[in-house]
Amino acid sequence: MVANFTLGFASHRTLFAVLWIVGFVSLFAWQRNLIDGFWAVRVDSEMEIPALRPVVFNLTDFGGVGDGRTLNTAAFEKAVAAIAKLRGKGGGQLNVPAGEWLTGPFNVTSHMTLFLAENAVILAVQDEKYWPLMSPLPSYGYGREHHGPRYGSLIHGQHLKDVVITGHNGTIDGQGAVWWQKHRQRALNYTRGPLVQIMWSSDIHISNITLRNSPFWNIHPYDCKNITITYVTILAPIYGAPNTDGIDPDSCENVLIENCYISVGDDGIAIKSGWDQYGIAYGQPSTNIVMRNLVVQSNVSAGISIGSEMSGGVSNVLVENVVVWNSRRGMRIKTAPGRGGYVQHITYRNLVFDKVRVGIIMKTDYNEHADDGYDRKAFPIIRNISFIGVHGRGVRVPVRLHGSDDIPLRNITFKDMSVGITYKKKHIFQCAYVQGRVIGDIFPAPCDNLDRYDEQGNLIKRSISQNITDVDYDF
Repeated sequence: MVANFTLGFASHRTLFAVLWIVGFVSLFAWQRNLIDGFWAVRVDSEMEIPALRPVVFNLTDFGGVGDGRTLNTAAFEKAVAAIAKLRGKGGGQLNVPAGEWLTGPFNVTSHMTLFLAENAVILAVQDEKYWPLMSPLPSYGYGREHHGPRYGSLIHGQHLKDVVITGHNGTIDGQGAVWWQKHRQRALNYTRGPLVQIMWSSDIHISNITLRNSPFWNIHPYDCKNITITYVTILAPIYGAPNTDGIDPDSCENVLIENCYISVGDDGIAIKSGWDQYGIAYGQPSTNIVMRNLVVQSNVSAGISIGSEMSGGVSNVLVENVVVWNSRRGMRIKTAPGRGGYVQHITYRNLVFDKVRVGIIMKTDYNEHADDGYDRKAFPIIRNISFIGVHGRGVRVPVRLHGSDDIPLRNITFKDMSVGITYKKKHIFQCAYVQGRVIGDIFPAPCDNLDRYDEQGNLIKRSISQNITDVDYDF
């Protein structure tokens, strides 16, 4: 059974490795000043490898049929019920063999491992009548896309401990095309459901699987602690698959996301913590999050975002060793008046942008609200954010920092930046209401809002005005 937790070298793992090597070698071969520890990054509090289970079941033991036509919801439910009885004995493992296992949504349980064998595919049933309705998320008010109930996720769990979803690169396929079409046609009455959603739980481990074609967000941990997501491939069409975010930690604490390949129709990763007055009242931040060794494509949105639903606060985040390619934006922080909360103590390190329209963007007028009851004077705090080691090619606008009089950007730092540009315009490092500093020489030349320091930390030039505005949204 130890082999169940070894890495599978399937096609997406190979693609990840190739893009990782090509992205970093081709873009950094000419760089001579790499940051110390570039290839050997450590996190002080590593997550433990999940324990093997004392009892193992196969889905076929409960009547499962992997022919792609037979509905297996009852088989999954029976299997989970059998494992739930083993909670006091270390739990159990459910093996999903090779085949196509059509199912409606089902719950997992504590001390459970869901293991997808090579060539195993869990197929989501497309008819929404099989998808149960749930109450809106408490930090989102009346609902995310529609007021009222929301559809549950394909794989769901609440108030759990010690849940593992892993395998030999088996697949969870949401068959989302029908949902995307109905969403565009405004034919749905409720918010679409994610592919995997675990709520109010701890010690969650997701690894060595592929998720594709989610109806909505792919992986959505909500108000959870101690989450590891590693060696996961997440795929959706880069156009025409609305809101198929890859991974959305939402009001979560102690999160590690690493060694993943994500190509989707919205944000690759989006850190969230509630929406407007509902998120403020819920009051649960997202904090202590590490994202590293990632390759991400997002032609519609951004590789990695914070917000815009960040009303509970986001802090202590490290993003490092990330390639964003063929995308609309690289790194984005988005918020607005009414959000409240804060985004602070964020470090971005060793980023590569390859054919990205806007590399780094902070936007403070993302005016999408839960309802009209938000507090117009609930201004978020954006501060203490560092970008160290940012490189790339084919980038139209490397930096756009759009603060405002009500939401200024404070203590923003840039060091070791060299980005090849494609847009021959004078102002391509754009700023408004920004206070911060540049350490050493960077390219392109920074905006005048930022103080200039040499490599030794000596002040060279003080900013004339932090409120200078030079932001262009014509492209």
